[in-house]
Amino acid sequence: MMSILSQAQVAIGKTGISSTSVSLEFGTGNKGMVLPWVTSASTIGFTTDTNLQKGGVLILDTSDKKVKVSKDDGTFRDLTVHTNQFVTSGNANIDTSLQDNPLYPEKPNAKTMIGGTPSTDTTPGILVLADTNKAMVLPKVASPHLNIINPAPGMIAYDTVKRQLAVYNGTVWTFWKP
Repeated sequence: MMSILSQAQVAIGKTGISSTSVSLEFGTGNKGMVLPWVTSASTIGFTTDTNLQKGGVLILDTSDKKVKVSKDDGTFRDLTVHTNQFVTSGNANIDTSLQDNPLYPEKPNAKTMIGGTPSTDTTPGILVLADTNKAMVLPKVASPHLNIINPAPGMIAYDTVKRQLAVYNGTVWTFWKP
């Protein structure tokens, strides 16, 4: 039996990584990253999985239509409601037809890992960035609420004009300062 250990850096939409401290980086353009969705944040196994109790899990919770990030104690903070919002639609019902489409059923064992040791790491997730000394660089967009024409629910990007995290829940763009 043979085991291969490799360290990875991934660039999407560009030809290379800007720094050795980056595990995942996106190219430029009016595009964001769509977060994974769950039917309810309460279905994530925080009580049984110690890897998830470390915090930093980003999701779109389709039960209440909110983008959330986990805290170290396994609870979630809502990233959708904030005083600095830009409403792009008056309709509170977001389109989850992609998430609810029976032609694309949930694949519980689907997983991609960047860094770490895939054969021994049990961290659940669709995309797991397992490096302990590297960061992900979000897609950078000037005024995403104006320039991403058809944003998808659960989209995030870094607003290069406001210098803030931009989060879209399907109705509202919310901006968060670092």
